[in-house]
Amino acid sequence: MEKELETYNALFGLLGKHIAYSFSRGYFKNKFKTLQLSDYHYTNFDIPKIEDFSKIIKQYPNLKGMNVTIPYKEDVIPFLDDLHKKAEKIGAVNTIKIKKDGSLKGYNTDCYGFKKSIKPYLKRHHKKALILGTGGASKAIAFVFEELNIDYKFVSRKPKNEQTISYQDLSEKLMKSHPIIVNCTPLGTFPKIEECPDVPYKYVSKDFLLFDLIYNPSETTFLKLGRLQGAQIANGYRMLEFQAEKAWKIWNS
Repeated sequence: MEKELETYNALFGLLGKHIAYSFSRGYFKNKFKTLQLSDYHYTNFDIPKIEDFSKIIKQYPNLKGMNVTIPYKEDVIPFLDDLHKKAEKIGAVNTIKIKKDGSLKGYNTDCYGFKKSIKPYLKRHHKKALILGTGGASKAIAFVFEELNIDYKFVSRKPKNEQTISYQDLSEKLMKSHPIIVNCTPLGTFPKIEECPDVPYKYVSKDFLLFDLIYNPSETTFLKLGRLQGAQIANGYRMLEFQAEKAWKIWNS
């Protein structure tokens, strides 16, 4: 029997929807065990709508910090008192620090995690990228590409602006001139592991790098189809570890 959440000295959690599969809870459970922080606890706050966020904050005065995942990385912003400059620029938050005075500050550690995890794979010809999806995570990816001077286009089923194209626009010429492809959609996440973004994989080659933000399964259909074409592939596990460590630093600063 788990003890009541409000009885822990320090409570942390993940805010999201349908997040039973989440990496964060297991990661921080192990971390607290290693650091012998027996009175620290990490839980999932799986809420059907963002308005329930306020109830969580009121209910748990011992809450010190949260991670935020799909679909609330953008929706949570109006509920916060302050934003770190990177989170403000990106327009998405995946880490919240609850200060001693009860105020809430939003940060983006996805950009840190992605930059650290993709850099070892980048080669000189990797000058242009396609970002699949336009949600909160994709904004952090775009921010990193700007820092790395890599041109990018968003790909969406419903393009809304000049910088976004549709999957139907992915011609051989466009694919070959954008040898980095990052999947920021949930397509292929466990248990629906057979799903994948509708990309013409036949144009992928050994010059390509396919990066999937998904980490469960460790090789999604998107990555498998890239590997079969000879591409370099990477999943989102290292990115998650990096961003989790960054979040831990923020909560303890």
